Amino acid sequence: MSETKPRVLVVEDEPQIRRFVCDAVRRDGCTFSEAGTARQGLDEAAGGKIDLVILDLGLPDMNGIEFIRDLRTWSHVPILILSARTAEQDKVAALDAGADDYLSKPFGVGELLARVRALIRRHGQSGEARPHHRFGDVVVDLSRRVVSRNGVEIHLTQIEYRLLAVMLANSGKVMTHRHLMQEVWGPGHADQGHYLRVYVGRLRQKLETDPAQPQHFLTETGVGYRFQS
Repeated sequence: MSETKPRVLVVEDEPQIRRFVCDAVRRDGCTFSEAGTARQGLDEAAGGKIDLVILDLGLPDMNGIEFIRDLRTWSHVPILILSARTAEQDKVAALDAGADDYLSKPFGVGELLARVRALIRRHGQSGEARPHHRFGDVVVDLSRRVVSRNGVEIHLTQIEYRLLAVMLANSGKVMTHRHLMQEVWGPGHADQGHYLRVYVGRLRQKLETDPAQPQHFLTETGVGYRFQS
């Protein structure tokens, strides 16, 4: 019985570099998918099992950091950054957003493939991606950032969407006020819990059948909140 080959998704807007990377991973024993935009890349990642994403930060339709954050709301697949940006703050931002490794352009094919093999090996037991969630009459497609209720799309602000994504990723777990503030607003807002109360209230208004008696966005008195599907 033949062993399943690892599948690599290459998200790169420059066709020559994309072909070079795809050909390199193919010759190293992987299969591949490719995308020239962030939107195409997220669709590819949601459409099938991916073992590694190779990502360029300079995409035409979305900042690479935003791509990482979006993907991380529903997938733990390892991400290797390939970028001409060599400044330390760019590397730190990408790694803080959820990337696993960073390789600056220009790069050697030997080093690229070594890092690819290491990431696939290290993350071989990662859980399956879950881009779609359903609770009550609400459907959330995290890969496309679409939230609908009874078939009608619901508009969420950026903060509301980020809070929803974090709560979905921790379904069933009690999340403290501080943890949610750090995940959604960042470390500098960890003690400003009044923001959190306001935005949980907005999610209840938009997504609960009866916001006064929520069934999904639950308060854990004195501690924080819990999402219950």
